[in-house]
Amino acid sequence: MGSGIADADGRDVRVEAVAGEAGRVTLRLAAPAGGPPWSCAPDAARRLAAALVRAAEEAESAPAARPVRVEAGELRRGDVRDGDRAMTVESVRGDGSAVHVTWTSGAGRRWTQTYDVGAAVSLRRRLPEGR
Repeated sequence: MGSGIADADGRDVRVEAVAGEAGRVTLRLAAPAGGPPWSCAPDAARRLAAALVRAAEEAESAPAARPVRVEAGELRRGDVRDGDRAMTVESVRGDGSAVHVTWTSGAGRRWTQTYDVGAAVSLRRRLPEGR
């Protein structure tokens, strides 16, 4: 059975979206060598988009090879705390020597913890700047 995605000549293009290494999403297109650009029907585009979303979520939730340690004052939205349960930074607010971090659990609970600005926090995953 084909993927529903075809090149401009109507030949089937096999598409695979997977969580790759280093928190990246890998998209593999197996099209005829040197083939023209591919196109697809809207339902196939939705399936491709869903596969990309799943791969992105897997890549973002995959633990790093080893935890990253940052100072509490350098935490940013999207950082994931290292540990048994996923805890994601929702917001960070500093007031002098203290940092107030609001965390969200995988179960949807929210709470705020206060840290010394220089306290070391181990992170499982750190999103790139600007995200």
